[in-house]
Formats: sequence, structure tokens, C-alpha cells
Amino acid sequence: MWTHYEPVHAVTYFHPRARAAYEAAGLRGYWRGYFAGRAAPLGPTGPAPVLAAFFTFAPHMVARALPAVWQLADPEEALRSRLTGAVQALAELVYELPEQHLAEAADLLSAAADEVGTAGRVLGAANAALPRGEYPLARLWQAATTLREHRGDGHVAALVAADLDPVETLAWRVAVDMPPANLLGRGWSEQEWAQARERLADRGWLTSDGQPTERGRAGFRAVEEATDSAAARPWQALGATRTERLRELLDPIALAAHRVIPPDSPIGLPAR
Repeated sequence: MWTHYEPVHAVTYFHPRARAAYEAAGLRGYWRGYFAGRAAPLGPTGPAPVLAAFFTFAPHMVARALPAVWQLADPEEALRSRLTGAVQALAELVYELPEQHLAEAADLLSAAADEVGTAGRVLGAANAALPRGEYPLARLWQAATTLREHRGDGHVAALVAADLDPVETLAWRVAVDMPPANLLGRGWSEQEWAQARERLADRGWLTSDGQPTERGRAGFRAVEEATDSAAARPWQALGATRTERLRELLDPIALAAHRVIPPDSPIGLPAR
């Protein structure tokens, strides 16, 4: 189900209309919109909670954005821009789908989002507390975002439990399947990247020339399995029949969203 709702959320990062909505609120530059939009459910926070919750960014990069972005747009303005841009993006992408299709998808995805457990899930809880919106695309995007951040919180917990720090996690992804250019923009220095690769080699996850080992693959597979397990409750509550119906409804929406998501995106979705 992640591969079906993550693309719905991800239009906020990649569609020109989403970026234009942030710029109209004074949030010019990709990272200003990113940090303001994603952090806005937490209120006018400083860098420390965002650094912890977003996990993969270097401290100086987060500190450069927060709290400075709140001088350009307060959290309420950032939330309005975020939702406006996402809805406009989805409207452009799925205009051929019937209204009833979108309404049913929004209803079922919202029902799943209603079942997220928020204890220990900072971003999931903050998004779950937001209004869902009046129209189907607004409800669809907000539900997708709640589920996405809920799953992300569980993934961070699994990484911490596996004793992987942020730059080690990124270095592992580069070694396995991610073009380095997609992750170098998260603020870590070349020395920090090299040290992370050394630590992964010391624990037996990488060979001396940076290739993933079977031990590393098994270790990260356990992280992914823990992430999936922690994200399962909404789908168990929705039930197999409604979950399968939702998958069918989301499939053309996700396919349309993939038109604006780079195939080597750092979000890590499979190419469609």
C-alpha cells in the first residue's frame, strides 16, 4: 500500500504547482518550501525536533532553514500553501478520473488514516490532527500524508533500533540502489560520508571497496520488515476487502503521480 499512497503525497515535492504555491507564500527556493511545509504541522518549531523527526539531514542544513522560514510564512500559511499546491497538482494529474472514483478513494484512504496509532509517532500524530479538507482531493492528499508520515516515524524507530545513524543510512542506500547525487544535497560533508562508509564496513555491512554484504542486506531487510510491521495497523483495521478496493482505486492515481516523480527519487519508490 505504501507504493500506492506515497506517490499521492510526493507531488508536493515535485510538481511545479506545488512549488509555485510555496513561492506565492514567500517560501522561495526548494528547501524553504520543503522544511516549512513538512514541519508546519509541528507549529513554529526550531531545528532540534525537525532534525530528529526528519532524520536524514545534516544539522547545519536544518538550522539554516529553521526557524528562519517562519519569518517568511507562519505555519498556518505554510499549511495552506502545502495543501493548495498538492491539490492543484493532483487535479492536473488525475483530471480524467471520475469524481466518484476520487471520492471513494478519499473515503477509504481517510478511513485507513483514522486508524493510525499516534503514540511515539511525532509527524504522524501532527498530521493526523490536521483538518482533512472539504473536497475529495484535499482529503485524499491529507490522508496519504498522514499515513506516509506515520510509516516514516516507524521507519526512523527501526533505524534507531538497528543502531544506524542518518548518514550511515544514506551511505547504505547509495551502496545498494540510490544514485549518490540524490542524497548529497542533505548537507553531509565528504568526510562524514567517508566515515559512515568506514563504520558500515567495520560492522560487516560493506566490503572494503564499498559493496553491500549479505550480512548488511539481511540487517537492512530486518529494518524494512520492522517498518512494514509497524505500519500494518491501519490496513488490518480497514480489512482485506476494502484494502484491495482502495489499492485498485489508487493505482491510476499513483501512476499519474509518477509522471512528476523522478525515477531515481530519494523517496525510493519503485519506478512505474
